[in-house]
Amino acid sequence: MSETLQTSLLRLSDWGVIRAQGADAAAFLHTQLTQDFALLDREHARLAGFCTAKGRLLATMVGWRGGDDEILLALPAETLAATLKRLSMFVMRAKCKLSDASQEFAVYGLLGAPTTEAWTLVRDGDAVQITLPGSGRALRVQPASSPAPAGAAMSSDDWAVAEAAAGMAWVRGATVEAFVPQMINFEVLGGVNFKKGCYPGQEIVARSQYRGTLKRRLQVFKTDGAAEIGQEIFNSADPEQPAGVVAGCGSRDGRTVIAAEIRLAALEGGSLHLGSAAGATLQHCPLPYDIPPQD
Repeated sequence: MSETLQTSLLRLSDWGVIRAQGADAAAFLHTQLTQDFALLDREHARLAGFCTAKGRLLATMVGWRGGDDEILLALPAETLAATLKRLSMFVMRAKCKLSDASQEFAVYGLLGAPTTEAWTLVRDGDAVQITLPGSGRALRVQPASSPAPAGAAMSSDDWAVAEAAAGMAWVRGATVEAFVPQMINFEVLGGVNFKKGCYPGQEIVARSQYRGTLKRRLQVFKTDGAAEIGQEIFNSADPEQPAGVVAGCGSRDGRTVIAAEIRLAALEGGSLHLGSAAGATLQHCPLPYDIPPQD
């Protein structure tokens, strides 16, 4: 792997890693997450969600094969402990041991990385580099004891802006159980396999997909106001009830980029505002990918 292409990087200290180890590790995760882990190869990663029985996302993560009989899951640290505890409740007789491996790994966000198909995985010794949606974005996960990869330092603001502009948001502490996967375009980004077997919430996720009832979607906005994840969004034509919620955001040069789950009808009239109908005005921006039309 050519490190000269890694133009800028940030250690994501707010991310952690769960290890699933054992002969049944992939099969167990296959029954719990929204993606297919049974057929996961060593050249790809999986975007996946962990849902409640009602189809609401408890966590979102990226998974890949590590060593023998090992799956590693990288996810925001604020949802890791609860995810690990809940997953462990369902292991039962499966030959799978779950543990928090965060201290063993360093997770980096990269901008300017080689652009390949999203979720492509390249191995570099003990490190892996996973292409994310959006031009030149990647996650790199390596042993914590390894030197930082080559590249210029990047600010957390730069990374957060790039995440939001890519139309991608991770479940954070403030948004646990706030979304079914389609509300944050998770299936469009490769996070849901509708052909796999059952997992918690599978019936509701599938029903939302095939009955054409998707009334809320992730959209990208810009604003001059400061935003925070979990903050509500209001429409001037209906100021009494929220029209959406901030799922991801970042600020740079006095402007904030927001990835927000929004009621689609709220885009058809009135203006959108942050925090209240009198808050900062949101400017709707095109998504960097297409949303398939509903049947």
